[in-house]
Amino acid sequence: MNASLREVTATSESLVVLTHDEILLDTLRAVATEHEISSVGAEADLAAHLLDDHAGVALLDTAAVTSPIARLTERLKAQFPELVLVVAGGVEDQGALAAQITNGTVYRFLHKPVSEQRVKLFVDAAWRRHGVEHAGVTEQITAPRRPGPRPASNRPPQMGLWLGIGAAVLAVAGIAWFVSQSSTPSTSLIPAGSVQPAPAAGSDPVMEQLLTLADAAFRNGVYVGPPAENAADLYRQALERNGNEQRAREGLEQVMDQLLSLAEKSLLEERTEEATRYTEAARSIQPDHVRVAFLTTQIGKERERTLLSQARRAASSGNVERAIAVLDDAAKGGQRSTLVAEARNEFEQQKVDDRVREFLRRATNRLRSGALVEPSQDNARFFIESARAIAPNDPGVRRTQEQLQDRVLTSARTAINAGNAEEADKWIAAAGETGISRDEIASLTREVQRVRIAARADSMARLSQSFNQRLSQGRLVETTDSAKSFLAQLVQAEANHPSTQLARNAFNSRLLEEARGSLSRQDLPGARRWIGEAKESGADAAGTAALERDIQAAQDSQRRVNEVVSALSLKQTRKVEPDYPSLARERGTSGWVDVEFTVRSDGTVSDVTVAGAEPAGVFEQAALSAVRKWRYEPIQRNGQAVDQRAKLRIRFAISQ
Repeated sequence: MNASLREVTATSESLVVLTHDEILLDTLRAVATEHEISSVGAEADLAAHLLDDHAGVALLDTAAVTSPIARLTERLKAQFPELVLVVAGGVEDQGALAAQITNGTVYRFLHKPVSEQRVKLFVDAAWRRHGVEHAGVTEQITAPRRPGPRPASNRPPQMGLWLGIGAAVLAVAGIAWFVSQSSTPSTSLIPAGSVQPAPAAGSDPVMEQLLTLADAAFRNGVYVGPPAENAADLYRQALERNGNEQRAREGLEQVMDQLLSLAEKSLLEERTEEATRYTEAARSIQPDHVRVAFLTTQIGKERERTLLSQARRAASSGNVERAIAVLDDAAKGGQRSTLVAEARNEFEQQKVDDRVREFLRRATNRLRSGALVEPSQDNARFFIESARAIAPNDPGVRRTQEQLQDRVLTSARTAINAGNAEEADKWIAAAGETGISRDEIASLTREVQRVRIAARADSMARLSQSFNQRLSQGRLVETTDSAKSFLAQLVQAEANHPSTQLARNAFNSRLLEEARGSLSRQDLPGARRWIGEAKESGADAAGTAALERDIQAAQDSQRRVNEVVSALSLKQTRKVEPDYPSLARERGTSGWVDVEFTVRSDGTVSDVTVAGAEPAGVFEQAALSAVRKWRYEPIQRNGQAVDQRAKLRIRFAISQ
């Protein structure tokens, strides 16, 4: 599809898009309105469009790329060094471009499917980056040149700027990855603006008032100020009143999530001070929050890289004194260095040499102490980069940088050998910042992937062992430390893993066995509970249905047993007439007794009770004694003898 989305003028810079994805194009039309958009349907036509359409930013959809994406981006960056590249694709594509994202060849990676908000953020940031790069290039072109030929070993005029941009790209790429991993809010949070349920009768009215005010402050964006009127303070007051109030806890989580999301967005848009304010506000609520620590580190790195970029620009323009002042201020926490003031009176080259030696001395000290890439602006990498900004070809700088690279590689391999994938990831990211080759980084990345696979296998084995232990112990569903809980963990880890499938089948079989055992003991409620667990676990529908039919049949049988029938409908095999009480005979008293009794499966009579008598207290004992001696033919149902409850009225009368 080689159709232009809008007419492209001969002088304006355009956004060139290589894609077949109409949804992506529609999204770009909606949000990228400040620049012309030119779409390309075939990779072979891309270079021509980049030239003809005066492209400043290019967005490459990996689904429309036929050659390896990393090879294409390398070729484009070499051919169009001022072009800012954004790539859209999946997780595997991002992995293939990890090194290029690190070194700045690819400015941003956009995960598909895309959202309008994220597309707008990325495109706007790309145009800002293009503006910075274009401004730097213009400065280089218009700056006066020294006479004489350029030595063959010198770096091209734009190299200092490109290195600064590459370092900045790495920070932003890290933030973009973090946002993509944490952008989905926890399902336990209540969305902003949602209607809270009315307080139950007898609830704490002060608590409800605090929560109402807190929710209103949150909806209005009053997160941390003014004091006692903001959402954070009000939710904390609610927790001080009742530490178990879940709504207050969730409210504080909402405030944290909102502040950190705003900080991440600000950092993506390169508004560092704004990101700092949001992060510090979040820190005041929960200082040990992992995202606060992450953002603090990233903000520090962004500031560090900004300072390095400023110094490089000053040095590349010949203002070495300015470069020294910028770096010295940063290294000393913003205080102007007296060494720099004294150096103003020395020769230009001497100033450079002195500062390089000082930075390398600090870098060596940080190497010895293990402060390779942290803390911000006080680590070996920072001081080496500071020296390299002033004297990029100095042999001492190169040697110290090689020492740093060796230490970073050693740290990465140590973490890999220890099975610590997260620690290894940190050092691999640092490797890209210190100039380690892409092949070396790719090799380390593959090693970390193997570590993760092995760790996942070990985790599945441990969960399977715990599950089997609980199953053999009969600890099926009663507690959180049960076979059911470990099966849930297996499903969450990898639902289709063979270990998970085996555990699920064993668990379901055991639940059905328990249901059959309860049924055989006539524990019908227990049998129903086990069938419910089996259904929830996904047991075989035919097996659960058969058991439910058996339970229904047993229930019907019990109901029939509990039904009271007339004893006259039963066949009696032995009858003993009750004795007429002598006192009643002497007095000429007559009457009756209603009795209920159970004819057992062997024909005997049990559980004889009096249901009524007239007159009361005269004939009951005689009736009970006689009925207990009676016998009946057993009642047959479905070919089996069963118990049956019966009733009968026995009359007592004096014959004439």
